[in-house]
Amino acid sequence: MQRIPLIAGNWKMHTSLAEARNLAAAVVSVCKGLTDREVMIAPPFTALATVAEVVRGSGVRLAAQNICWEEQGAFTGEIAPGMLRELGCDMAIIGHSERRHIFGESDALVNQRMAGAMRFGITPIFCFGETLAEREGGQTMAVLERQIRAGLADIAVVDPTRLVLAYEPVWAIGTGKTASDHQAQEAHEFVRNLLLEMYEKSIARQIRILYGGSVNSGNVDALLRQPDIDGALVGGAALKVDSFERIIHFRQ
Repeated sequence: MQRIPLIAGNWKMHTSLAEARNLAAAVVSVCKGLTDREVMIAPPFTALATVAEVVRGSGVRLAAQNICWEEQGAFTGEIAPGMLRELGCDMAIIGHSERRHIFGESDALVNQRMAGAMRFGITPIFCFGETLAEREGGQTMAVLERQIRAGLADIAVVDPTRLVLAYEPVWAIGTGKTASDHQAQEAHEFVRNLLLEMYEKSIARQIRILYGGSVNSGNVDALLRQPDIDGALVGGAALKVDSFERIIHFRQ
């Protein structure tokens, strides 16, 4: 079975309600007629309800930028899986480098979020990646293996479409730097082989691995031609309709 490419737009802490509504409507418009790829957008929490109304029935998937592992309780500032499902979210970004490095989220906490998402039927986009110092020190693959094994510890996968991975080299996020096609594919191939060790081969071969790190209209085609790159996690370029449209309509 061929893996269906996924283009995921992470809006981060951007957009007013009006801007979110307009941007979501534009994304829905440019996605009409798409059958060979999926598109997902992750607005800030304040805009989820607004965007949910816009994308409902369009095929554009809605994701949260954070998710708690508990159904309810005294977790100030957290968002329960059931709350997200009520809003129409069926995906959540977990382990993003900004959560890890700015807010100090550990591999163990990321694993808790992963387990909660899977338990409550939210498809996680599990992020991982090395810093520049780790790459220059020859530690890239060791770092990726540590993060993946820890983040996916005790995570059972029966349906490979219910788990998405995203390799995001920290040194390429918001910097304008992008991993070369070779660097990206090398990391993705390593991750694919690691998944083949961790899960049944029929499952591991179908899990999608996205690339994230200054993806733009100029580099998306070459990146997504690589055999183990199954889509893109897009940041800044997802906030502009023209650039995101070009990425959505990448040429295979």
